[in-house]
Amino acid sequence: MSEWVLQARHLSRHYLQGQQLVPVLQDIELQVSAGQTVAITGASGSGKSTLMHVLAGLDAPNQGQVLWGDLDISSCSASELGQQRNRHLGFVYQFHHLLSELDALDNVALPLWIRRMPMAQAQPLALQALSDVGMAQRIHHRPAELSGGERQRVALARALVTQPRCILADEPTGNLDRETADHMFDLLCSLCQRHGMALLLVTHDESLARRCERRLQLQRGRLLTLA
Repeated sequence: MSEWVLQARHLSRHYLQGQQLVPVLQDIELQVSAGQTVAITGASGSGKSTLMHVLAGLDAPNQGQVLWGDLDISSCSASELGQQRNRHLGFVYQFHHLLSELDALDNVALPLWIRRMPMAQAQPLALQALSDVGMAQRIHHRPAELSGGERQRVALARALVTQPRCILADEPTGNLDRETADHMFDLLCSLCQRHGMALLLVTHDESLARRCERRLQLQRGRLLTLA
């Protein structure tokens, strides 16, 4: 079994603008191990979101491989890829993407229902995840009844409930004030450490990036290591 939970090997991605080929990612090499925290920074338009989409199997590279553990995701059918994504990865975004018609408990249980887990099994796991993020008293509140920070805590619980090997966090605190952002990041790191999950963070916030074990930067499509 590989020691890496997430890898990119010689990853490249380009797009066509009219007749012009526009490179976005060029020969990206990345390895993330269990329990590790890795931050990726870069200017707007540098390709950070494209990289996250490719790593998550939501977009296909033009060249190279993405591996989740020992699984080369290019070998998966669309349905297999969805199943494996549900098991390997958790996602936290700048905007919470909670379903407005569901309360916090059901929003968190949703990834387990996608696995066809019975409600009687899924709800206790969802409740535990909400307790872990300090939302045990708000489980029956819908997103509109929660503050921005509370909605992000529910989104974090949803990412954690499947016990993924790696959390992909794309600007997870970008919509929060400084104090709430710091508390959210502390919580995210502590829960990943507790459960042995890796964290791959994309952020414009250099203060958060410096708190990760490794800092990388996308420049002109290439991934550079920062001191």
